[in-house]
Amino acid sequence: MIDAIAFKYRTGTPWMDLPEQFGSWKGAHNRLRKWAADGTWEKVFTALLAQADAEGDLDWVVAVDSTVVRAHQHAAGARQKGPRPASRLTIPSEGPAAD
Repeated sequence: MIDAIAFKYRTGTPWMDLPEQFGSWKGAHNRLRKWAADGTWEKVFTALLAQADAEGDLDWVVAVDSTVVRAHQHAAGARQKGPRPASRLTIPSEGPAAD
């Protein structure tokens, strides 16, 4: 079952296209959902990380890259909460219209 789940995420294949050697795709999908809901995956990964860290098999590296943080083009002119300011009155000029 774990091999089927790993294969699905490693290859990106849809659940229905899992090879028959892994058994029923519905069974693998349901088991994944059940284990995710009841916290089994979190327990397994926590235990594996603790074991690998205790054996010195982990090198902790943290990298933060903020070079691609951008606001959407429409974010600059968003209307603020609250009442809208009154619109300015347009007063016609005394002179002739420009052609």
